[in-house]
Amino acid sequence: MLAKRIIPCLDVRNGKVVKGVNFEGIKDVGNPVEYAQEYNRQGADELVFYDITASYEGRGVFLDVVRETAKKVFVPLTVGGGISTIDDFRNTLRAGADKVSINSSAVKNPDLIKQGADIFGSQCVVVGIDAKRDGKGGYTVYINGGRLDMHLDLIEWVRTIEKFGAGEICLNSIDTDGTRNGFDIDMLNAVCNEVSIPVIASGGCGKIEDFSEVFNKTKASAGLSASLFHFKELTVSQVKEYLRGENIPVRTR
Repeated sequence: MLAKRIIPCLDVRNGKVVKGVNFEGIKDVGNPVEYAQEYNRQGADELVFYDITASYEGRGVFLDVVRETAKKVFVPLTVGGGISTIDDFRNTLRAGADKVSINSSAVKNPDLIKQGADIFGSQCVVVGIDAKRDGKGGYTVYINGGRLDMHLDLIEWVRTIEKFGAGEICLNSIDTDGTRNGFDIDMLNAVCNEVSIPVIASGGCGKIEDFSEVFNKTKASAGLSASLFHFKELTVSQVKEYLRGENIPVRTR
């Protein structure tokens, strides 16, 4: 088994880290650069920054925060939100990001996935997905920060994402996002069984055992969490120590 990655996620709005439940009730929780430095110190494998209102508000990503963070942390940085053109890719990477995450723009223009992979390499292209149960036994894809149902079948979409050359998928379940009741194991299995590229599990982590569950019950390559780390209930190093005790391989520095 390849080493599993532990990834703190920082949702950013107006220059502040924020957190909500099911994409609602958003509250400010702190400074993104300071949080990133702390997670770097704790041994995070990667960091993910999402500008959660950029696509909805029709503006570009927050490059000033990216530049400042890239100067102070030394783990791979994935940045998403408001990225809709190849120039956005280029500017985000130049600001210090190692990977670019696209979500709404990929759904609207799937060719952007292929263009990004062809120009910058598949390893730089992460496609984020916000999905929810459709009430018919399947899952539907949402965009604009979970606000708009595209009536796009999740499984068809992940097949397209892989075919177009993305290097990774970050799968967020709207049903479990912020609930702290555990990752959406069923949704993750539905996706992991369809693609060969890495899948990051996102949405719902509420206790340390949720990390072992997602790695034991799915093929997810990484577990992403926000609340647990932001509110100092757990540190990345504590999660890794626990996973080692459960015989789940994790990276050490």
